[in-house]
Amino acid sequence: MSPTPFRTPEPESRDAVALGRAVRVVGQIFTKEDLYIDGDVEGAIESQDNKITIGPNGRVQADIRAHDVIIRGQVQGNIEAGNKVELRKDSKLVGTITAPRIGIEEGAHFKGRIDTETLESSSEIAWPIST
Repeated sequence: MSPTPFRTPEPESRDAVALGRAVRVVGQIFTKEDLYIDGDVEGAIESQDNKITIGPNGRVQADIRAHDVIIRGQVQGNIEAGNKVELRKDSKLVGTITAPRIGIEEGAHFKGRIDTETLESSSEIAWPIST
């Protein structure tokens, strides 16, 4: 056993707002800053122009909408990203990913559907097609 006490990993960005392991949120989170979640969230998370990171202790049951999404913990819900979604080693995701770029590291667990349409272009596809 290591004499060094366990520490929660730091957010990937020093400017990120952090929800620690002991935090539980039920409801909606809207932010205009990067967000690092290492606790429990149930509801919806939105930060369209920024990055949302789910830390290794994070357990999220929510739909997530952001510019970038990085998952290191567990997520059950749909993810929409304007830029990219990354599933890191030992992460778990059950849901649909909609993003133009997706990275899944070896050891990540994913069950769901992937749509690589960009959020902006997906609404442009629904025009009448003449024959």
